[in-house]
Amino acid sequence: MSPGPNGSRHVVLATGNAGKQRELATLLAPHGLDLILQSRLCIAPIAETGATFEANALLKARNAASASGLAALADDSGLEVDSLGGRPGVHSARFAGEHATDQQNNELLLRELAGKTGPLRAARYRCVIVLLRTADDPAPLIASGSWEGRIAAVPRGESGFGYDPLFIPRGFTSTVAQMSQADKNAVSHRGKALRQLLQLLERQGAGT
Repeated sequence: MSPGPNGSRHVVLATGNAGKQRELATLLAPHGLDLILQSRLCIAPIAETGATFEANALLKARNAASASGLAALADDSGLEVDSLGGRPGVHSARFAGEHATDQQNNELLLRELAGKTGPLRAARYRCVIVLLRTADDPAPLIASGSWEGRIAAVPRGESGFGYDPLFIPRGFTSTVAQMSQADKNAVSHRGKALRQLLQLLERQGAGT
């Protein structure tokens, strides 16, 4: 990875999701990784045609690395609801349509869960993060994390993004949207995946 002026390392962040950008930047800042948003380099996002979170993350990372010539970091994540057969899954961001808003996705989820209670509202957030040193990196670093919980009956809270107003993590009574960013990062699926990625970097000496 290319060193920056203060020993930081330049990495293209292959996402257009502002919420993910904020979370990842906060989590990576202490580790000397300088995230450059792909939009700043005029890199167009690639269609997320993969059938799994890992496949989509790899697609996005390879696209950003190829277009920039830099290392690239990509995350693909979503919500899985057991009683919906794992939906919305990889389609979480477009559950209610290709250009759906978070509110529209949340409203559709509540409609599909209408009348379901208890274990039928069990769900989890899942995240896969991929780091490519080059576009043709033969051994990409791949890390994952999950966060178990359940879907609330009504949205609560103003923080976060996506399904955060509906997701109540196991062991909590509040939704993720009612948590502080620091508390969310400490226990979230994305925080877990990123910490695993940093451990992989440390073990392989890629962070030096």
